[in-house]
Amino acid sequence: WNQSAHQSSLNALFLPQLSRYVLGMADFPSLAGQALIAMPGIGDERFERTVIFMCVHDENGAMGLVVNKPDPERRLRTLLEELELPPALSLDAGQEEALNSRVLLGGPVEKTRGFVLHSPAYAPGEQLREGTVAVNDELHLSAKLDILRDISLGRGPHNYLLALGIAGWDAGQLDQEILQNTWLHAPLPASALFGTPPELHYAASLSGLGVDVNQLSPVAGRG
Repeated sequence: WNQSAHQSSLNALFLPQLSRYVLGMADFPSLAGQALIAMPGIGDERFERTVIFMCVHDENGAMGLVVNKPDPERRLRTLLEELELPPALSLDAGQEEALNSRVLLGGPVEKTRGFVLHSPAYAPGEQLREGTVAVNDELHLSAKLDILRDISLGRGPHNYLLALGIAGWDAGQLDQEILQNTWLHAPLPASALFGTPPELHYAASLSGLGVDVNQLSPVAGRG
């Protein structure tokens, strides 16, 4: 983060980049809305023991957010201050507590861009906003600065998480990796996504499949 390049960084951080990932056919067997869970021996230290919430998966490629790798230094409150979006004094206790959550390291692609995964329609009767895509009925993904401004003012979504960067795959790449037993996949409903501390997602996701993390073998996958 470069304070001297503040305005250009703002533009880079929340440019709507989502449309390139949302061009697929409705009948594609998509994993959007599910979790990818890295198998042992994945062979890429960037993804060791990661859980990735899949936002888009179609014949053009796939993208998701790593949800169990919090930034050890940066909290949401810090990021808002860097963006000159100081929290309003009128925030309630729950909103204040949410600002102390850690920013997630969402993946190795577009690491300077911010993505907010959140509960939908946080204003009554609201339609889908520009720069936002519906992952499923429970979750939307936004990539514009407006949502952070709303969060700072206490009028943002009820549940949300912020990640810098994404995990991305070219057409067919993820499907091939799953066939090679690189990943497991499992449901990850919003209640579990927001209700589980990031560092517990890996064990919790495996437990939901009836798998003990200590007994997981790199030679068997679930495709």
